[in-house]
Amino acid sequence: MEGNIIVIVVVVIVAFILLTAAIKIVNEYERGVIFRLGRYVGKRGPGLIVLIPFIERMVKVDLRVVTMDVPTQECITMDTVTVKVDAVVYFRVVKPEDAVLNVEQFVRATSLLSQTTLRNVVGQSELEELLAHRDKINEKLQSLIDEGTEPWGIKVSMVEVRDVQLPDTMQRSMAALAEAERERRAKIVHAEGEAQAAEKLAEAANIISSNPTALQLRYLQTLTTISTERTNTIVFPLPIDLLKPMLEKAEKEKK
Repeated sequence: MEGNIIVIVVVVIVAFILLTAAIKIVNEYERGVIFRLGRYVGKRGPGLIVLIPFIERMVKVDLRVVTMDVPTQECITMDTVTVKVDAVVYFRVVKPEDAVLNVEQFVRATSLLSQTTLRNVVGQSELEELLAHRDKINEKLQSLIDEGTEPWGIKVSMVEVRDVQLPDTMQRSMAALAEAERERRAKIVHAEGEAQAAEKLAEAANIISSNPTALQLRYLQTLTTISTERTNTIVFPLPIDLLKPMLEKAEKEKK
């Protein structure tokens, strides 16, 4: 009786081990790469997968987008400026069999390739292009990294350069250059304003000189404007024509 119980227990344990080795569950975002006696025989999933115990083996591969940080790389641009650049790479596995058969640890391999490509692209670019045309740098990085990872069954969808760190001396030089540029533009705008004002004043002078009445009206308008200020003292000049009759009469009385 005890021997039968031991046999039953052993059978149950063996059956459990066989079921555990035979039945696998693959999620919707995964695929299973199947090997039979070490030979690749296909991919399966998602859902319930039944394997031949101890003969078939499955390697799960995640198909979701991977967001990978590229560590900061110290690079020298084409115009010999030392900068520190980091980036982020978005990729996903599109061929699970290639990601398992053609490369070991495809995430690490993609990371190392991204670092090398980032240094090469920055080394072939000038500082102005790196700062002002970052979208072109991103497109170039994405194209090169995607080309390198294609044999591994990986599709690189996007690469973004996040930060470009400049040396302190270069930052001060660029700040001084930007300040000088702002001052230059301000002086140009001021000079253009002065030129336009002088031109309008010349036109106004020509109009007033051709019409004495306009001069008198402008004179009266100026007095009206000044009189609104209580703190001002206005000296109103009297036209000499109004004084001539009075002067002539005074001279006649003297005679």
